[in-house]
Amino acid sequence: MARDHRTDRPARPDPRADPGQPRGRTGDEARTARSPLRLRLVLALFGLVVCTVLAVAWFAVDEPPGDSRAPGWVLAVLAALAAVDLVVVSRRLRRRR
Repeated sequence: MARDHRTDRPARPDPRADPGQPRGRTGDEARTARSPLRLRLVLALFGLVVCTVLAVAWFAVDEPPGDSRAPGWVLAVLAALAAVDLVVVSRRLRRRR
């Protein structure tokens, strides 16, 4: 810590030096933390569309590579999770307004 040369005591921090940064942990970050919901909404929508299209394409193929339908089911589950996330995020956005 910097020392005040006049009194040889620790210098007081400048209150104007970084107003956007907290001075330390407040201990309530977990309760006050917020996620960027609009970005999460866009990413969930993107995941839903991509996983749905790929799952449908995988199931539409007569003989998928390796004769396995497992990747199609994995993509379908991921699409369902993205749909659930869309519902959760849209409810949180409505509640915030």
